[in-house]
Amino acid sequence: MEKSLTSAPVGALEEAFHAMVARSRDEPPAGLAERLDRLARLRAVVADNEERFRQAISADFGHRSAVETTIAETMLLFSEIRHATKHLKSWMAPQRVATALQFLPARNRLMPQPLGVVGIIAPWNYPLQLTLAPAIGALAAGNRVLIKPSELSPHFSALLKETVAARFDAQELLVTGIEDEVAKAFAHLPFDHLVFTGSTRVGRLVAEAAGRNLVPVTLELGGKSPAIIDASADLEEAAQRIAYGKLLNAGQTCIAPDYVLVPERSLQAFAEKVRAQMRRMFGTDPSNKDYTSIISDRHYARLEGLVADAAQRGAKILQPAKPDDPNWKAHRKFPPTLIVGATEAMTVMQEEIFGPVLPVLGYRDPAEAISFVNQRDRPLALYWFGKDRTARDEVLARTISGGVTINDCLFHFTQINQPMGGVGASGTGAYHGEWGFRTFSKLKPVFYRSKFNRLADLYPPYGGKIARLEKLMRFMS
Repeated sequence: MEKSLTSAPVGALEEAFHAMVARSRDEPPAGLAERLDRLARLRAVVADNEERFRQAISADFGHRSAVETTIAETMLLFSEIRHATKHLKSWMAPQRVATALQFLPARNRLMPQPLGVVGIIAPWNYPLQLTLAPAIGALAAGNRVLIKPSELSPHFSALLKETVAARFDAQELLVTGIEDEVAKAFAHLPFDHLVFTGSTRVGRLVAEAAGRNLVPVTLELGGKSPAIIDASADLEEAAQRIAYGKLLNAGQTCIAPDYVLVPERSLQAFAEKVRAQMRRMFGTDPSNKDYTSIISDRHYARLEGLVADAAQRGAKILQPAKPDDPNWKAHRKFPPTLIVGATEAMTVMQEEIFGPVLPVLGYRDPAEAISFVNQRDRPLALYWFGKDRTARDEVLARTISGGVTINDCLFHFTQINQPMGGVGASGTGAYHGEWGFRTFSKLKPVFYRSKFNRLADLYPPYGGKIARLEKLMRFMS
């Protein structure tokens, strides 16, 4: 007998996918009641297992702050589900669209329809929130959803697979395994839409694979998100908020401030204020339960390399704790680190950091800061601190980023009525709230002819009709 070239996990993946496709094509689209029921069951998956998810995520990290899992994952999901449940009826309703005068009394409508089967390739850094947030939008839009969790989150992935299977039919919502061959095969499936959250490098590969089947994609990537401190800023306030934005989840956040641009005269003072705030928030003890571990030894070594390279190239390294304490590495916790006077030649300024390392650079004038940002790939987020509205509006007008928070960090991500997405190398597409519903729907334009057939004048034989129609169109335009 000829041996199959498809492994068992990939075979199971393909079978599950095709079963979903068959159901989505053969059955009527889910109505309001069914969609609300799916959202309620998804909420129950999280609510009934909240503590188990906290423990599983912490096991994958080595240690994950329980408070951070609550505020950055479960609370956001509950808010998203509540919002979708409240507004779903209005989102599903056909939208009235104006009809051009010459076609009246005909009507135009936009009719939201489910796309079919949505694939989600999830990351490890916020595994619960960044897996289920797009699933909320996809289920609200009436789709069936196939999820591939991260191979770096084995405890979480196993728990999600178990708890979803207990609440959902396999053709509604299904979690796959995390085997290497499944990860490689997933992006090659002909989904009706594919969501990927992760690095820009892998995002390019996912987009290439999806493109072979002309699958539309939403890519939530990353990059180097800048924070600009204006001369009008309150340095103490900015230091506190940047320290929090950087150290949440130990910097393993795609929209964390990646580097800070500060007026040259304030460079040293600002760096010291950030260091003090880092010490105040997380202390100097590696066993602090509020501070999260780095996901793997490989990522820890990568961060060590970034700091060592910067120090070798002449940067000043500031750390609120003693980095030579062996307990840092024993707990796989990376000491918060500022790199003062970083330069473009340093590796830390050439790649996304994704850890608690913060380069601080000086600039001479606002135009130089704007130019510095614009010479790089468009970031997923940008942060600006200050009181000068003219300077603020100049930065907003002259830079392009996925999103912006003014005088704080991260919080544009939590705004449920705003889309979340990147631009250029930081991603494409968006979701959250109604934006997610739209992403995972086909807004089908429908033209309803009236009984009164004014369009009959367009039918042959034309005779002198065209001249009369041209006069009418010129008059109406």
